[in-house]
Amino acid sequence: MVAIALCAFEQVPEGGALGVQAMLHGRSTALVAVRRGAQVWVYHNRCPHFSIPLDYQPGTFSTYQGQLLMCAHHAAMFRFADGHCIDGPCAGAYLDSVAVCERDGQLWLAEVQDGPAGGPSCQEKHHDA
Repeated sequence: MVAIALCAFEQVPEGGALGVQAMLHGRSTALVAVRRGAQVWVYHNRCPHFSIPLDYQPGTFSTYQGQLLMCAHHAAMFRFADGHCIDGPCAGAYLDSVAVCERDGQLWLAEVQDGPAGGPSCQEKHHDA
């Protein structure tokens, strides 16, 4: 198990979203982290409607009342807590979640990869849907 540093916890704005890139399965992958209080959830930056990015301009996300992430292309609304689409053209669908943990103010992805292990253990405390 290799822990991959994602970003500092405080970089994810309260009630907002932060776009980040991470190497998953050997490929650079666009992700979006959303935060409410001490909870952070991370999803693939891909709307299930047309498999397009959720942000209209890279890194610029729309959120609503600190609880919903909106797809900038077709206004689909996804709950922070579970990625469930509650309104829009893909109602009932889910964003693809990615398990993360927080250690010493840093968010980490836990991903099985070849190579030496690094970073903290992410098995004890998860921030995911």
